[in-house]
Amino acid sequence: MVRHFLKDTDLTPAEQAQVLELVAAMKADRYGFKPLAGPQTVAVLFDKTSTRTRFSFHAGIADLGGNPLIVNPGEAQLGHKESVSDTAQVISRMVSAIVWRTYAQAGLEEMAENSRVPVINALSDDYHPCQILADLQTIQEHKGQLAGLTMVYLGDAANNMANSYLLGGATAGMHVRVAGPADYLPADSVVAEAQQRADETGGSILVTTDPAQALAGADVVITDTWISMGQEDEKEARAEVFTPYTVNADAMAQAAPDAIFLHCLPAYRGYEVTADVIDGPQSVVFDEAENRLHAQKALLTFLLVESGLATDARTAL
Repeated sequence: MVRHFLKDTDLTPAEQAQVLELVAAMKADRYGFKPLAGPQTVAVLFDKTSTRTRFSFHAGIADLGGNPLIVNPGEAQLGHKESVSDTAQVISRMVSAIVWRTYAQAGLEEMAENSRVPVINALSDDYHPCQILADLQTIQEHKGQLAGLTMVYLGDAANNMANSYLLGGATAGMHVRVAGPADYLPADSVVAEAQQRADETGGSILVTTDPAQALAGADVVITDTWISMGQEDEKEARAEVFTPYTVNADAMAQAAPDAIFLHCLPAYRGYEVTADVIDGPQSVVFDEAENRLHAQKALLTFLLVESGLATDARTAL
């Protein structure tokens, strides 16, 4: 059966741990794993602009011995002259995996349903699961563990990052707290799925409008931009609503003394985070950014092996 990664819970807790183990191995031996030797081609489709996703997948596929085929908006007929299902059936006969940074989660699901090879969600309106793998690796590197730690996300708690922190953090056995304004909280369905996963792993879920309640004693503090793509016209209104959730020195002081700060970037200093925090000693945002490379290599390798599409002994899991 072909394995896909469309949202965080597509990996079981044991599989997530397995992937993170492989992340560490690949980071320690960057060019030692070649499941895409040939070189095999991986299609990387972009409907949205990108820096970290583009660089990490392009470099990572090359590191694995493969050829990254980057397709920018307007360079293919996907979604306007040709259906997603037809596109999937065509290109999955030509490539070893499909990575797609897009808008609707439904498009990714349709792609996966019609693909012969793994499909990876490189960001959708609902989830950003590749980022969470990188974040979990970063936390593990700096804290030595994941299970039992408290991870807090402040800001727009209705966005794709909040959804993935809930699901991915619960899968890792963490205590996940998200805080945002009342009109910007995660959907009940996402919270219910995260709670179900937390019940399996010993983690917990808290959704609140009170940043102080979320921050108390936290091991990891996270935020994201308040103004995502397509929301630029709402900048002033959103800034007013989200200001109480700014991660500043006062917010960090409410967390544990050795708490670390994460942000998936790009960051807007003076809005969701102050410069003294993101550029300060508790910030690990550039370790986090680098780990996108290693996490995505490990994920690709895991999916290829699990799908029976890679047999290189150096990639055995």
